Amino acid sequence: MITKTIALFGLALALTTAEAKENPVAFKRAEHLRKGVNTSIWFAQSSSNYTVDRLRTFTTPDDLKLIQQLGFDHIRLSVDAEPLTGWAHHAPQGDAFMQELDRVVGQATQDGLAVIVDIHPESRYKQQLLQGGEGVDRFNSLWRLVATHFKDTDPKLVFFEIMNEPEQPDAYRWQGIESTVAWSIRQAAPEHTIIAAGAHYSGLDDLLQLQPLPLENVIYTFHDYEPFPFTHQGATWTDSRVEPLRTVPYPSTPENVQRNIEQEPTLYGQYFVEQYGLDRWDAARVNSSISFAEKWSQLYHVPVYCGEFGVHRPYVAEQDRVAWIRDMRVALEKHHIGWAMWDYQTNFGLVTKKDGQTVPDPLVLGALGLTSK
Repeated sequence: MITKTIALFGLALALTTAEAKENPVAFKRAEHLRKGVNTSIWFAQSSSNYTVDRLRTFTTPDDLKLIQQLGFDHIRLSVDAEPLTGWAHHAPQGDAFMQELDRVVGQATQDGLAVIVDIHPESRYKQQLLQGGEGVDRFNSLWRLVATHFKDTDPKLVFFEIMNEPEQPDAYRWQGIESTVAWSIRQAAPEHTIIAAGAHYSGLDDLLQLQPLPLENVIYTFHDYEPFPFTHQGATWTDSRVEPLRTVPYPSTPENVQRNIEQEPTLYGQYFVEQYGLDRWDAARVNSSISFAEKWSQLYHVPVYCGEFGVHRPYVAEQDRVAWIRDMRVALEKHHIGWAMWDYQTNFGLVTKKDGQTVPDPLVLGALGLTSK
């Protein structure tokens, strides 16, 4: 299988700009992915807490209806690979997980929402792909089963995203893996659109290094959380330099980040924040960055989609969070790129839930070009 992987990647590299074909189906399907939201910490990222009760109550049919009523046209549904593996091996918990996933996909599409089935594994699963062929073969087989399972769903509304943020240090190897998996998906579900990503954390730089796959009807995705000192201030699970930061401003100037520089206990962190100020992030800077995604799309004649952008909200000034989200949304739409905000609820959330009430943030909705109805 690994030999096939490398062979397919060689074919991918042979697709030069001049040889790249138009992708009318992919562009048409991308029209269903204009304004979306990530329904995260539900079927993935919940520390293996995938009981039926939690899956039915964390995000509910009423939430899906609200998402549609607010003007979103799709959800990006994170799905952990481990319970899917249990389903593939006919484990009772895995079967229950898939039954709930079927219920949600059916409910969302019935409500008029497109659904991206995004395989969203933990890092330990991704590490199985780093060397040798066994982990790749298991992942490829899993996707073949998943695609076969969903092949009778509406291909205009159900999309297959190969892997969220692959965390693969070898971009060449990842291109081979992704090409192999995409080929298996296409064989199992010929009419469905595939979503492919770059090797590392699906950043814009990963997209710009990516070679298109040797298949048509593929959309290419990236995530954008730049500038990171602003969007992830106070986060505890990622770059240690953002953890001590509070009320980092946006837009940035060398002057307005001085207090944040003092929050950093190391020179490494202080330099990180100072560079954010010197870079003077504002709407023009965001627009300039996003323009490169459109340039890549035009170069290869394929659609591009921003699967994640958002701001960690516990420590940010609300008006700054709203301003950045607005600038991102405006830039993405200016450059003809569909998007999904991260996320519906939790610490990047669009809504808050308290005492049985779900309340959308009207300022964030406005920044997204939507209104509460």
